[in-house]
Parts: sequence; C-alpha cells; structure tokens
Amino acid sequence: MKTIEEITLSMQELGLTNLGEIYYNLSTPDLYEHALTYGEAQLSEHGALVAITTPHTGRSAQDKFVVEESTSKDNVWWGKVNKPFPQDKFNNLKSRVTAYLQNQDLYVLDCIAGSDNKYSLPVRVITQHAWHNLFAKNMFIEASDEQLDTFIPGFTIIHAPDFKANPATDGTRTETFIILDFSQRLVLIGGTQYAGEIKKSIFTVMNYLLPLQKVMSMHCSANIGKGGDTALFFGLSGTGKTTLSTDPERSLIGDDEHGWSNDGTFNVEGGCYAKVINLSAESEPIIYQTTRTFGTILENVVVDPESRAIDFFDDSITENTRASYSRDVLENTADSNKGGNPTNIFFLTCDAFGVMPPISKLTPEQAMFHFLSGYTAKVAGTEAGVKEPTATFSTCFGAPFMVHHPKVYANLLRDKINANNSQVWLVNTGWSGGEYGVGKRMKISYTRALLRAALTGELNNVEFVKEDFFKLSIPTSCQGVPTEILNPRNTWEDKAAYDAKAKHLVGLFEDNYKQFE
Repeated sequence: MKTIEEITLSMQELGLTNLGEIYYNLSTPDLYEHALTYGEAQLSEHGALVAITTPHTGRSAQDKFVVEESTSKDNVWWGKVNKPFPQDKFNNLKSRVTAYLQNQDLYVLDCIAGSDNKYSLPVRVITQHAWHNLFAKNMFIEASDEQLDTFIPGFTIIHAPDFKANPATDGTRTETFIILDFSQRLVLIGGTQYAGEIKKSIFTVMNYLLPLQKVMSMHCSANIGKGGDTALFFGLSGTGKTTLSTDPERSLIGDDEHGWSNDGTFNVEGGCYAKVINLSAESEPIIYQTTRTFGTILENVVVDPESRAIDFFDDSITENTRASYSRDVLENTADSNKGGNPTNIFFLTCDAFGVMPPISKLTPEQAMFHFLSGYTAKVAGTEAGVKEPTATFSTCFGAPFMVHHPKVYANLLRDKINANNSQVWLVNTGWSGGEYGVGKRMKISYTRALLRAALTGELNNVEFVKEDFFKLSIPTSCQGVPTEILNPRNTWEDKAAYDAKAKHLVGLFEDNYKQFE
C-alpha cells in the first residue's frame, strides 16, 4: 500500500496542496466513525448508515459535460447527452476546486473498475466526506495488496459536493457540475451530494474505454445458473434489473454495469445500488436483508428519529431511495465477479400503457431495434407535470452514460449475439389489463416464472404466436402464469381501446427510431 507521503505527492500533481489530514483507504468501521462523528449521516436500528442528499436526490443529467479535447473529440457522440465543455474552462474550474479544498481533510480510496484484469481500470476517488468514500468502497472493486503497492490511477475523481460553481464565470449550467476530461483522466464533481454521480461517472468512462478495445460495455445486471449459463438483464431505472437478477436460484455477477469480451461477461463494479422504495421482506428478501447490514448505505430513506426504524414506504424525500452495499454481504454471488458468454439476454421494460406482452422472443433484427430504442414508460406522479403514462426512449438502455454513437454499442452487441447464438427476450414488468390507472402492474411472481421458463429452456417446448402490432412472438402457455395474460390484448375489456393504444405506441417507437435510419 502507498504511504501517505506518496499519496501527498500524487495529490500535489493534481493541484491539491496545503491539505489537512489525508485519510487513505480507511476501513468500513473507520469511515462509519468519521461519518457519524462529523454529522454526515446517522445510524439505522440495524446498523446501516443513512445519508440525506437533498436537494439533489437523483443524477443531475443536465449538468454533466465532457471536455472537448483532441484525444477523444472524434470518438464522442456530441449532443444533448455528451455536451462539450471548453478545456480552458475545465482547467480554471479545477484550479478553483483545488484551491477550495486547501486546509481540508480529504478521504482517498484506491480501487478498481472492471473485474477482468485485461480490461480493468485503476480508479482513485478523492472525497470531502467519509460516507461518500464508503459509497465508493462499496461500489467499486477492492484493490489487492499487490495492486495497491504499484497503484497508478487510470482515472481520478475529485468529489467536492460542498463547492458550488459560478455559472457566469465557470461556464457550467448551474452550481452543480459533473465534468469528464479524458485527456487528463479526471472527473470533477461538485454542487451535489447525490452519491450516484460517483459510480455513474466511472461507468461513463468505461463506456468510452471498453468499446475502443472491442469490448461491449453494458447497462445491465447479470447472473449465472447452476448449470453455468449466464444471463443479462438490460433495463432503465425501475424496470427490475436489480430485483430480477437477485435470484436465490442463480448466482449474482452484478446488478448494473458489465463488460462483454470474447472471454465472457465481467462486472464493472464490486457492489450494488438498489432502489428500495416500497421494499419488503416478502417481495425482495435478499435485498431487504442487505438494508439491515453493517456497511450498507441507505440514501434518502426516511428513518424514525428516535427508534431509528426504517420506513421504506415513505417517499416524502424522494421516490428514488437507494441502498448501496458490497457484493460481499450477499450469500449467492458468482466467483471472481465474472461469467461466460450469455445464453439468454432480457430487455426489461416497464410499459405503463399496458400494451407490451409479459414476455416475447426477439429475432436478431428485433433485438437491434429494441436495443437502440431502449423503451420504458414513466407513470403519473413520478415527475412534476406527468399526468398520464409517458414513453421514454433511452438508447442502449442507458443513453446518459454512452459516450460513443449508439451504433458503436449496437454493432458490438449484434456481433456478440451472433457469435454466441444468444437468445434475446423482451420482458414487460409494467401494466396489464389496461394502462396505468386502469390495469394492474404485472405480479413479480409471474415475471419470475416467465424468466425461469426462458432460462431453463421450458419455453422452447411451447407454441408461439405473433401479436399484430410489434410482430412479437409470444408463448401460448407457461407453467405458473395465467394463460390469458400472455397476450396483453386478452386482458383488456375494451379491445378497441387496446388496439388504439398499441397503434399509438408503435407510432412513438417509429418516430423515435428515425434518428437511427
């Protein structure tokens, strides 16, 4: 492990001088003590650390920028996702941030992103607060003693949430900023306490670096069956990536970020970041247990001030309540954080229109269409101004984190699916029997039964039929699932209303897809 003197010298190279104490690679108990001592967080009744990040309780996507510089600019898909930021403005802001951090105590963590050593990235995370350092410790992969002895950061995050930018002089949109510079291998984060910015900034970095090495980077969860078969679960927030991949019958690789090389699948992370709104022991026992574990961070979860009891059903702070925990607290995880080439790939959507089938088998052409579309739907009440179901298209099921043009990722996925004969499925975890407000959300037990049937090959032995609107192949039966829900049109009392809503959604897909034609 590096000495404090060595860390101090490397910090000086970043412009971080005249610092207070440097706390390097502290243990979880030490970080707990610091967070509690300095009032950064509180303790829940079962030992999890509870942190509040208001006013930012989610990612500030509009405040994320990429520095426009010569080494990367020709590879970046510039636009509303990757907004260019001037190099000189970045350097000036970096100088202001490092000056602000003078005389302050800082927490430094050296860790790894990417469990395949061929493609791993050494990451240094420098934070103002102990609990943010613990978050990074949970989410990234612990560096071995040998790796620490020779550690050279491949990318560094300077996390200064208490520093607020001045848009007029700094060139930012607001006081908040998340800015990546690929030439300096540096991320600056300021003006927001929301810890998810730390993990997603490095995921964005990996989404840039891995495709340059012909490795598919993916916003998906992954697990392995007892027979050694690997499955991937793509999906946007709220579609079930974490819930459905956390399966007692299958070993978890990871719940959010992966790479797919010629050797197989590997986790980018060393932990999970699960949504916990309305969490219960009955519906999600494995995730529920992690929230009662020392080392877990609960973000924006409401806790009784006296008993410290957790209320997962209270959304008064935000619906985006989260739990950050290390894979080490889970009993059933894949060895070495890796898996083989996937046999089955699931695209998850939460269709609030009640139109999409609960499961359908995709052709290779349909797989590319739905991957580039990245469809889900927001429901009324989740965002200000949303009064009825609203279609959301996020290309590659993760547009905010994709640096290259979407076709770079689509072509990589197509080639790997073809090379490995992977079967792709579209799964609707949303509404059935009508749109949101009329129908009901798909029971998780039905979704799990359908996934199990696909994973075990049971669905290979049943008849499939094509529905009329998206031309999707849907099974006519599945053990443990009522036959009538397999074709969504059958669940609607008003068939004409279903046809109209399905036709409307097809139109939204077609309008969105024009950008890729």
